[in-house]
Amino acid sequence: MKLSEQTAKPIAKGTVPLSQKEAEELAREVPLWTLVTGAIEREFHFRNFREAMEFVNRVAALANEQDHHPDIFISYSNVRLTLSTHKINGLSLNDFIVAAKIDLLADQQRIGEAA
Repeated sequence: MKLSEQTAKPIAKGTVPLSQKEAEELAREVPLWTLVTGAIEREFHFRNFREAMEFVNRVAALANEQDHHPDIFISYSNVRLTLSTHKINGLSLNDFIVAAKIDLLADQQRIGEAA
């Protein structure tokens, strides 16, 4: 099953973060995200602040729905998202599931803008 079709699951405190190898394998499924120490990141660029905020609001709704929240950095028309599982101080499957779902949101917003 594709990552974007899965649902984030609660992580028990004390769960071991993904190994580097596991993270690298999952990162192949979200190639626009960069694997950094204990997290994955992606930057998004929009035409203006309004579009950036519309995207951030959609990401926030998705994050609440999945109960897994990215760190969000906004600089006018640029948005940087960082995903990690704070409870385990590293990466979990949830980070990659939410990243894949965010990629779909970004694709949908671009399609909507082109119409």
